[in-house]
Amino acid sequence: MRSLLDVYAEHPQPRRVAVVGNQPLEPDAERAKAVDDAELVIRVNGFKLDDPGAPPTVGGKCHVVVFNRALRATKWVFENYRRRLYLMVEPGRLHWEPDLVPGWWPSDLGFVPVSNREVTLPLSEALGLPTGEQATWSTTGTMAAWIARTSYPEAELVLTGFSFVDDPNQTSWLHAAGDACVVGPEHQIAAEARLLESWLQTSRTTLLR
Repeated sequence: MRSLLDVYAEHPQPRRVAVVGNQPLEPDAERAKAVDDAELVIRVNGFKLDDPGAPPTVGGKCHVVVFNRALRATKWVFENYRRRLYLMVEPGRLHWEPDLVPGWWPSDLGFVPVSNREVTLPLSEALGLPTGEQATWSTTGTMAAWIARTSYPEAELVLTGFSFVDDPNQTSWLHAAGDACVVGPEHQIAAEARLLESWLQTSRTTLLR
């Protein structure tokens, strides 16, 4: 995974990696700068970027998109897509999810499936989730953060847009692009919150609210 990510990073040994979740956030120029100062920026599902002239909030860079088959594409998802890496997580393939490409996916855009053996199951073990036996697994945002942290353990990791860290008991959430959905029954976001909190205490990880 790292050798592939290196191709899209601004250089193959990034000192700062940013992972941006989809929590709605108020404008904050320092947060936006911290994201855009990263040499590798990973965004999740139907993300939002700061448009030119808009108040700086989450920055404008995007090198990697981590998404799932239920992606609700925003206008930013396919901007400059030939210059980005698209990683599709598919934990549901361990149980019931079919191997189908969404009909609206651009015909000239490839993507790389994320290995359940190498990513999903080790993350589930860290979360204490019996993913191999039951249909329960991490959110896409935490998968993106896990990919970043395990691929670049020596880098500074900047996280932002992860609402469950402060509200691990929520049953629904808003997205930065304006839509909302329930927290899927397959997710155990309190366990994800504990994992990210442990990183904040013991590794080179920062959460920007």
